[in-house]
Amino acid sequence: MKIKRQKHAKKTISFYKYNFSFREPFQIIIDGTFCHAALKNKIQIKEQLPKYLMGEVQLCTTNCALKELETLPKELYGAKLILQRFQIRRCKHTKDPVPASECLLSMLGETNPHHYFIATQDQELTKALKKIPGVPLLYIILNTMVLDKPSERTLKHVEAVQLGEIVNPSQQKSIQSLKEKEGLGKDGEDKRGRKRKRKSSNPNPLSCLKKKRKAMPQQLKKTDGEKKKRIRKKKRRPVGGEKAVGSDPVKA
Repeated sequence: MKIKRQKHAKKTISFYKYNFSFREPFQIIIDGTFCHAALKNKIQIKEQLPKYLMGEVQLCTTNCALKELETLPKELYGAKLILQRFQIRRCKHTKDPVPASECLLSMLGETNPHHYFIATQDQELTKALKKIPGVPLLYIILNTMVLDKPSERTLKHVEAVQLGEIVNPSQQKSIQSLKEKEGLGKDGEDKRGRKRKRKSSNPNPLSCLKKKRKAMPQQLKKTDGEKKKRIRKKKRRPVGGEKAVGSDPVKA
């Protein structure tokens, strides 16, 4: 019987991993009814839940669930001691606590974006949770913990996603991240070609200063080896028939 339960749990967990992106450590929100049933049936929640789910878990509860146990009879004092050991997740009812069932429903919202498991024995709460897609349910029956099979609402949601009628929240995040990488906004507008408008401001005082004239670079002095030799022009001598300029005429 134990092997069958393990196979069933493994199959259900892989279903939620593949279709709703559940990852370890699994976050399990526990209420007072589950702790009371575990105490009554001598079940060690911290030891047995990780083995049953075959992975790391984070056991948590809410402040409203703890407050609810304080108002109940002393018979549930042991359940309160167990519940106090778990992590407390913040809810919206810090100032005005509400019943645990109402608080857990508000933590999940419409799509269970934080991928919570819910461990409860409350039948009314279980019916309400089955209307939310992607919520794994844990309960205790016959001294054993059981992971419930996916609800009809969850199966219909998965079928609609496969047909392309609905987009999963995880797929929406991946699409949005791809759009941001490509420079597209939420409305599909291209942000890459946009230029930011410059704010009108006073001119920079340094830019108003007169520009200094740059000094012309001095010509490098030529070295002795680089000096060009002076070329002397030779004067042409007068031809014999012509008279030299400035000479006296020869007398006959």
